[in-house]
Amino acid sequence: MTRLLQPDRLARVLSQATGDDEWRSFSAELIAGGKSNLTFALASNAGHLVLRRPPEGDLLPSAHDMEREVRVQRALVGTKVPVARILFADLGGETLGVPFYVMERVDGHVIRDSVPAGYADGADDRHKMADALVDVLAELHTIEPSRVGLEKFGRADRFLARQVRRWTAQSEKTRRIDQPELDALAAALAAGLPESSTAAIVHGDYRLDNCLMHPHDPGRVAAVLDWELSTLGDPLADLGLLLFYWPHRGEAQIPLVPTVSSQNGFPPRSYLLDRYAAATGADVSAVPFYEAFARFKFAVIIQGVTARSEAGTMGGQHFGNFDADVVRLAKEGLTKLEELR
Repeated sequence: MTRLLQPDRLARVLSQATGDDEWRSFSAELIAGGKSNLTFALASNAGHLVLRRPPEGDLLPSAHDMEREVRVQRALVGTKVPVARILFADLGGETLGVPFYVMERVDGHVIRDSVPAGYADGADDRHKMADALVDVLAELHTIEPSRVGLEKFGRADRFLARQVRRWTAQSEKTRRIDQPELDALAAALAAGLPESSTAAIVHGDYRLDNCLMHPHDPGRVAAVLDWELSTLGDPLADLGLLLFYWPHRGEAQIPLVPTVSSQNGFPPRSYLLDRYAAATGADVSAVPFYEAFARFKFAVIIQGVTARSEAGTMGGQHFGNFDADVVRLAKEGLTKLEELR
């Protein structure tokens, strides 16, 4: 922990950024669940903050982008998309040797494999939770980028083609064994690109556990987290990911991303899809392509997690080997593409 946070240096920065000398002494805890950028809960007599930094080791180009996270979160303050306020950003790496930022801690529930006791126990509240999740995504996608200073946040032209190329390249950089099924899915996606819809601000990894749900109201998102993959692009890419991250009862669970969507009371994927279409007016007929791309993207991500975990660069976290899951997800993606024929 000392190597990752440089406590003496960080304490000086925190006290200066907050104007409170109580931050010259603090404790830090690595928050479980971070598979890419590392997230630390900081605590002192002055209160609580959250720090984000990249993992150790060689990083892939464009991955673990602190500047991107800082820029989009600052831009969205004041919109209907809730984000945590950033207090300090060192994007040059002068303090820790890597870029990082510190933000306020927002109270709320991170919901993964279980719902907190006494929270959203019934079907009505669980539908409200799904509604809030979809509505915030729809709100993000209907923000005009130029209105919040993000008109140059990314290249929206040929977004899908560039995404498929990018994640194919990421796969080639992180693989340790041959993955013919993943290669077949990459080729099928590249050959079957739909026409992208109007460019929007996209989150890049939008799902329930990347949101903080309001501590007392299941129908409100308190903050959207983990913006490292955000850009300008095709909003249906976010929708495809959300649907992928929403498995039904009896379906295989997603590696590293336990979810409650298969529990009693939560609505099916079709409900989320219909609500999003109604809120945005989007044509969702090509969504199976985006669901296939979601599987491809996530398969590449867990392939990288396997590589980094085995290399010991995840802050002491170890997640195991996901080679078999990569194959399964690739096959599922190919099956999804068959739905468009």
